[in-house]
Amino acid sequence: QVQLVESGGGLVQPGGSLRLSCAASGSVFSIGAMGWYRQAPGKPRELVASITNFGTTTYADSVKGRFTISRDNAKNTMYLQMNNLKSEDTDVYYCKVIATGRQYWGQGTQVTVNS
Repeated sequence: QVQLVESGGGLVQPGGSLRLSCAASGSVFSIGAMGWYRQAPGKPRELVASITNFGTTTYADSVKGRFTISRDNAKNTMYLQMNNLKSEDTDVYYCKVIATGRQYWGQGTQVTVNS
């Protein structure tokens, strides 16, 4: 079992920055790929960025050049640095990890971009 706790969400003005964190506990030795997703009410959850345990990253086209995903395996933590935020980035952000063939999700953290 893996437990995930997200933090770092909040209210920010357009053009501002936030850094999300996802701290893992439990069977962390088994964690492989990790990722950030976001979801607006009534819409499907979509991938924002992912990172393998080798550090290979992928990004949604809408966030390329603005968001950076990273992970610190020593701290069992994944990050999402979000710069130049736009109103359309407003969503609930979830972290997900793959461990021993299973998916684990965090509880979500709200990001609101509004002037």
